[in-house]
Amino acid sequence: MARWLYSAAILALLPWALVHLLWRARRQPAYLSHWHERFARYGGRDEGRKPTIWLHAVSVGETRAAQPLVSALREAYPSHRILFTHMTPTGRETSESLYGDSVSRVYLPYDTPGAMRRFLRQFRPNFGLILETELWPNLIAACRAESVPLLLVNARLSERSARRYARFSTLTRQSLGRLTAVAAQAPADAGRLASLGAVGVTVTGNLKFDILVPPSQIELGRELRHRCGDRAVWLAASTREGEEALILEAWRKALPEARTGAGGSARPLLVIVPRHPQRFDDVVRLAGERGFRVQRRSAGEAVSADTDILVGDSMGEMFAWYVSADLAFIGGSLLDYGSQNLIEAAACGTPILIGPSTRNFADAAREALACGAAQAISDADDLISAVTALLSNPAARARMAAAGKDFAGRHRGATARTMELISRAVR
Repeated sequence: MARWLYSAAILALLPWALVHLLWRARRQPAYLSHWHERFARYGGRDEGRKPTIWLHAVSVGETRAAQPLVSALREAYPSHRILFTHMTPTGRETSESLYGDSVSRVYLPYDTPGAMRRFLRQFRPNFGLILETELWPNLIAACRAESVPLLLVNARLSERSARRYARFSTLTRQSLGRLTAVAAQAPADAGRLASLGAVGVTVTGNLKFDILVPPSQIELGRELRHRCGDRAVWLAASTREGEEALILEAWRKALPEARTGAGGSARPLLVIVPRHPQRFDDVVRLAGERGFRVQRRSAGEAVSADTDILVGDSMGEMFAWYVSADLAFIGGSLLDYGSQNLIEAAACGTPILIGPSTRNFADAAREALACGAAQAISDADDLISAVTALLSNPAARARMAAAGKDFAGRHRGATARTMELISRAVR
């Protein structure tokens, strides 16, 4: 009965879903591309009979986290095709950037019973892997009906999300109980998932620790730093809406007092890399309205000596930005977004500043703070004070950089543990 009511609600909301696609397409026209796939309509696509491993990565973070797992799957199942499903255009674009034509990709349809059956019968996966926390009751039920093993891997569940799922306890318990296996990032995630109905949860660690910094990104990072001249560079990485305005205002007020840099320059350079590409223009406008001199990464030019802000309006270069920076603030943590990924910065040896909202990376943030790889800030003014202090203290930055690399290295191994679980589950 719980799933029947859920299905009725999903079907009733489908007209709104179309309106939502049109609304999002105003800023991201890519939302109108492949829209038929969201209803499991794949035309005359010929998938052949090649055995298939299916991974669902809703957006950018999950798609990037899958990198070491994809490499391991290719080695363990060389005759299999890999199919990615996504929910956002940026996730799909990230898949194209990282994997090219070596994988197939489509949108996962909306979670109606008929659409999920059509999806599974079209692609006939040998098994499926859902990354992080995507619980679709009709998808899970359809996999059980079609005898497709379905695993939740790299699973995380914050206390807030657990409370939200608990409001629909019957449906959540049914869905989690039908999964073939669950691989959780940390014991706290495992406990919350088990309390909601997951059975036999295994703690395997966070796949994001296994992503090594690509040599090409190190080289690009050095090139980006060279373009900045001898100025100190601090990075606001993967910022979310509302955060840039706070940072820019605090930086504007503090800039006269902050004119000391790691390179001895009179004007440190602030690099802002927004999380979502549709906001690049907004951030450029925000900085200009506050009187800053702004350049764009996409211009491909050396940074002028009188430039205050460089906006990283590019995709797939986050590692390079960390390599180029003297220190980095992790976006999504200043306001209540739960934080973006701090593990990449630690792996690059970039000193980390992080705000109070860290629920998406709670364990990683807590450990990074405890070992000295990261420093907590409470608000935008506190952030600027910490930036100013660290830019004038090379020894403190060196200690944080070393602690970050050690922290990232100690937590590797999640891929091997996840592959062992997959092997047992699909056998």
